[in-house]
Amino acid sequence: MQTLLGAGGSVGNELAKALKTHTDRIRLVSRNPQKVNPEDEIFKADLTKAEEVMEAVKGSKIVYLIVGYPYSVKVWAEMWPITMENVIKACLAHKAKLVFFDNIYMYDPRHLAPMNEETPHNPSSEKGKIRKQIVDRLWKAMREEGLEALIARSADFYGPGLERNGVLRDTVITPLSKGKKANWMKSLDYKHSYTYVPDAAKATALLGNTPDAYGESWHLPTASQPLTGKEWVELIAKEFGVKPRVRVISDFMLKLIGIFVPVMRELPEMNYQYDRDYIFDSSKFELEFSMKPTPYREGIKRIIQEDFSG
Repeated sequence: MQTLLGAGGSVGNELAKALKTHTDRIRLVSRNPQKVNPEDEIFKADLTKAEEVMEAVKGSKIVYLIVGYPYSVKVWAEMWPITMENVIKACLAHKAKLVFFDNIYMYDPRHLAPMNEETPHNPSSEKGKIRKQIVDRLWKAMREEGLEALIARSADFYGPGLERNGVLRDTVITPLSKGKKANWMKSLDYKHSYTYVPDAAKATALLGNTPDAYGESWHLPTASQPLTGKEWVELIAKEFGVKPRVRVISDFMLKLIGIFVPVMRELPEMNYQYDRDYIFDSSKFELEFSMKPTPYREGIKRIIQEDFSG
């Protein structure tokens, strides 16, 4: 049995599909789980409740922690430490391996170009500090408590069907699809990597089913030579056949918008990712597994074909 904790989002759905290559027993766990594959087992659980996590993990050989909590420092601070503790204890009790799907928020902002698995953990944001806290807890469990685990880390991601937590989709793809101006944070001049979700899911499934991958962090396959903000807008506009119209959202504008749109209040502390190059290096994974990431132009074409055509 391979179990997905926090199933249901775009990453979880793609991962459930990818795991069919490796197993015919998949359990999807969330507060309101729904099958992705006809044979999937669904299990309703709240990951902040220890007894429910313990029962959800029972019988699992490999557990994937992929939950995406609402984008709020307050919510993350309340839910993530409890969730990680519950999952670690359940995996240890049931002798299950753990794969944690992580982001780059704990990285030192001075070392984003490029980022690799050795990039220092020294976050400047509150969200980054929470991510570092739970990653430190996971490493402690690996070093001192006998947990078999690995970290599969993604850059900001994009892909077909990405309706939540898709910054590129929300700020550029969707507005341009409607003939409106794209929006880009801070400056159009810096490079920014994005991980293609189907690639991330396929790679995460592969890592989870590779015994030698445990005990390490892995950057999931992400196309090299990332585009600048200006180039992202131009590429997407060209695929839609529209003009590359764009507005740059300053810190002041972002704070002003946040007065009326609560989720936007969470973005200013993360804006450092747009005032410098953000380059995600996945060469370790690519060399080990001989898997090449989807080129950016191809990824954008697939999104438009699957989500915006017809």
